[in-house]
Amino acid sequence: MIDPSDPAATGPHPPRFAGAAPGRPTLGSWQEAPDNRWAFSNLAELLPMATVSRHPAPASGFSDLAALGMPDLADRLERSYTDAFLVLRGTEVVAEHYRPGFAPDQLHLLMSVSKSLCGLVLGSLVDDGLVDPRRPVTEYVPELAGSVYDGPSVQHVLDMQIAIDYREEYTDPTSEVQTHDRSAGWRERLATDPVDDYAFLTTLRGPGRVGGFQYCSANTDVLAWIIERVTGVRYSEALSARLWSKLGADRDAAITVDRSGFGFANGGVCTTARDLARVGRAVLDRGMAPGGRVVSSAWTDAILAGGSTTAMTDPGFTTAFPDGSYTRQWWCMGNDRGNVSGIGIHGQNLWLDPKSDSVIVKLSAWPDPDTAEWHALQTGILLDVSAALD
Repeated sequence: MIDPSDPAATGPHPPRFAGAAPGRPTLGSWQEAPDNRWAFSNLAELLPMATVSRHPAPASGFSDLAALGMPDLADRLERSYTDAFLVLRGTEVVAEHYRPGFAPDQLHLLMSVSKSLCGLVLGSLVDDGLVDPRRPVTEYVPELAGSVYDGPSVQHVLDMQIAIDYREEYTDPTSEVQTHDRSAGWRERLATDPVDDYAFLTTLRGPGRVGGFQYCSANTDVLAWIIERVTGVRYSEALSARLWSKLGADRDAAITVDRSGFGFANGGVCTTARDLARVGRAVLDRGMAPGGRVVSSAWTDAILAGGSTTAMTDPGFTTAFPDGSYTRQWWCMGNDRGNVSGIGIHGQNLWLDPKSDSVIVKLSAWPDPDTAEWHALQTGILLDVSAALD
């Protein structure tokens, strides 16, 4: 664990590169020494960039769903604004679909499926004895003293069991989730917004009661801050070292970062559908991946077993899954198939079907962030495809 007495360790912004001051480079310093040494090879973390494609023309997409024996599936995927759909049974891709203009090697935003990846990284630190989930959050990030996180444990954050004054209202400009977005660089900042995501997290208040479920995207970024603190590297680097580099991925993933270089762990990861399926495969394989162990079998067993059903009070979830729960940044359906999923707004899913030893990835662009109608259509597709794999 990083020595908390070390000033470099306790500052809110981990060094961008060796010898750098916290929070650098900036837009004013990146072209000047010594900041240019890092910036010239990491410019995408400072400036918006456009892709110069290696393909001579836009990808045309393709669809191969025949093995599932579901004649209406292509239409259902189209009606649910699907960009990419993939079914991996064991190590075999049995079905794959991409809309016109989207290709298998293109990255797609995962939204809150990103949370499930963060949960695995945190789990690896628990396995290594670097994080004790029973300990208070402020033992790892003392900057959160006085916030709603002053008292709750790391496990409470993992399981989203903290009462927080945080409205996850995606279309309301006055909601905390939009302030969070603006602080992280996802929306145009207001003069009154915190300067970055770290600063935003310190502002959160609320009852702080623990034990009842409340979905809050800020929790995942707190986990990422803990990850940075105990590893001494930025979240993006920890995500690479502890997960992505072990999967045998075809492509690098990407993550959006704020002005301080802090990765937006709760929703900013972008991957291909095929590589995302590899994450699900590692969970079904009890933590093992081609490049070595990601997390312990105890961690993945706990995910697949599900969390506390008494803590789960989200009616939008329990209506569909009465025995559902949430644990370690994963949604657990509590159904007879044992389905577990990473779920993101606008139709992102990393769906695990232990009964058929399969992973289903669905990446979408719903017109609305999150409605009961869209969820019913999406969940129906995932359950029906799971059943078709028996």
